[in-house]
Amino acid sequence: MILIIDDDLAVRTSLSLFLKHEGWTTLTAADPEEGYALIAENELKAVLLDMNFSRETSGTEGLTALKHIKELKPELPVILMTGWGSIPIAVAGMKIGAADFINKPWDNQNLLNSLKTAIGLSASAAELPEGSASRKQLNDKYGFENIIGDDPQLQTVLKTIGRISSTEASVLIIGESGTGKELIAEAIHQNSSRRNRPFVKVNLGGISSSLFESEMFGHKRGSFTDAKNDRMGRFEMAHKGTIFLDEIGDLDLNSQVKLLRVLQDRTYEVLGDSRTRTVDVRVICATNRNLKEMVAEKKFREDLYYRINLILVNLPPLRQRSGDIPLLANYFLNNLKALYNRSGLKISQKALSWLKELYLSGNIRELKNIVERTVLVSEKDTLEIKDFEQQMEWASKPSAEAGLPAVGSMTIDEMELSMIRKAMEHHQQNISKVARSLGLSRGTLYRKLEKYNIPYEAQK
Repeated sequence: MILIIDDDLAVRTSLSLFLKHEGWTTLTAADPEEGYALIAENELKAVLLDMNFSRETSGTEGLTALKHIKELKPELPVILMTGWGSIPIAVAGMKIGAADFINKPWDNQNLLNSLKTAIGLSASAAELPEGSASRKQLNDKYGFENIIGDDPQLQTVLKTIGRISSTEASVLIIGESGTGKELIAEAIHQNSSRRNRPFVKVNLGGISSSLFESEMFGHKRGSFTDAKNDRMGRFEMAHKGTIFLDEIGDLDLNSQVKLLRVLQDRTYEVLGDSRTRTVDVRVICATNRNLKEMVAEKKFREDLYYRINLILVNLPPLRQRSGDIPLLANYFLNNLKALYNRSGLKISQKALSWLKELYLSGNIRELKNIVERTVLVSEKDTLEIKDFEQQMEWASKPSAEAGLPAVGSMTIDEMELSMIRKAMEHHQQNISKVARSLGLSRGTLYRKLEKYNIPYEAQK
């Protein structure tokens, strides 16, 4: 049962008819006081609450009503309905505890999605109580086998994404570089109803402001000087599926405004085409930056922050779950056994204990690179501390081959050039093997070879 609190009879009537058509029963109230009584007397799934009961209050009456509802029934989802462009009031409501907000006039499908998400999140909160599920149970239920680790912090993350994957809730994943944010985003998608639809990954940090609209929304041929063909935007590619917006903290303010509209209304225009289009996507965002601080510094829009932050997933850095390092090291090693046809490879217990004590600023990605570099260079099957130390020393000393300075004075390009040269030599210029060992696509590797003028033979 859904309660609608709005002083406009036409709004109450149209919402009731729509929701009844979608299978819901409804109650209506013309003002908050009437709504409080209905909340106390009935078992409700959610409340649709108008924020503006008079122009004089400018939404403050709605905020007062929201506070009182959350006092009456803290677990009851409340979705705010805002008019007159009162987004700041809606953001204030999200801070108090509103599940979501929608703009008037509303889109029926957006309203329905918002309701289903809010109700789904409320129901899922009791699905897996803290500590109720073992790691094996989580793997069996959600297929988390490729997310390695037994640390309690990681298990909390997995329980959270297990609970919320089946909803349409927007998710913000925060964590340092190399903590596995993309892996978590993929796990959410694979456990959602959209699992058989596209999962589109976008690195927003790599898109300039001038190209943002073209990349995200597409363009028509001739819409600007270099637009020689029609281009499909990332949102259109992700239609009916999930779009993963990585490094959202790197997005400039101008592009944030453009992104906010499509996330809020699920509408956009293709460059060169005035027709408004709609898109149906699940949105997952990720960043290694502190968005709260950026909001306070006016570098990130507060309304966008609350739009993407319905569910927050905080990935711990590897140093906070160092007990998982041996599991991860052996996982990477097992993958390398097959890749390099070295079935006898293993890491000694002393070396595993030594790896646990490393400060890995690059987190899981850095650990993977250390293990792979050691396997590439060592001819022994059992990897000892000294084998790993040699690779750590190589990374912090001048390279005899390239004549490069120590890491402390090396540029990123110099470090990258040295790694590519060594990989090319080790794999005898086999582009596929080099790309895999460096964690790059073949296309990216070719671009880097051209960038550094490294000779190579193109391979199919």
